[in-house]
Formats: sequence, structure tokens, C-alpha cells
Amino acid sequence: QVHVVESGGGLVQAGGSLRLSCAASGSIASIDVVMGWYRQAPGKQRELVAQITSGGSTTYADSVKGRFTISRDNAKNMVYLQMSSLKPEDTAVFYCNYRRWGLYEYSTWGQGTQVTVSS
Repeated sequence: QVHVVESGGGLVQAGGSLRLSCAASGSIASIDVVMGWYRQAPGKQRELVAQITSGGSTTYADSVKGRFTISRDNAKNMVYLQMSSLKPEDTAVFYCNYRRWGLYEYSTWGQGTQVTVSS
């Protein structure tokens, strides 16, 4: 079992920055893992914002490319999302997702952290 907890959300003005953190604990695999940041705004579906594999490959949604950076610290079992040039449309609950690929797939979600960007 893996448990992930997000933190770092809050209120920020447009153009500002926030750094979200995802702390993982439990039986964390070192290979075949994808960590992802998702967000869900009111009235919208949950969408993938960014993800990073155990090998370090990253993927970003077009809407955040160039503004957001996902990174990880394997030694600390932490994943981060550095968000810059924030826009009001970035306002959403951000969720961290742990996903294990392999013979048996496993996925778990954090509780979410609110990010609100004012204009």
C-alpha cells in the first residue's frame, strides 16, 4: 500500500508562483512507477497536468507547458510541481497520483490541495 499526501496549495495572484509537494509513504516501488499531478476545477473534469516516470521522463499538458515543472526526489520519496506565471484558469484542486505499471497495476490518490489564482 502507498499513501500520498499533497501540500503547498494556497492563494496567489496572477503571475505568481507556487510549489506543490507530494509526499509518498509505504511500499513504494523504485521502477515502473509514474507519478502524476492532476487538477480539477469546478464544473470541469479532472485532467492530467504533468507526470514523471521512475526513469525521469516527463509529460505536460499543453496548457501548462513552459510554466510548470514536475520533479522528484527519489531519496525523499517526494514529487514536486513548480508552478510559475499562474493564471486564474489554473484555479483548481490539485491531486497527486501514484501509479505502478507491471504484472499488477496499482494506483492511489492524495486528498488534494486547493490552488486559487486571483486576477
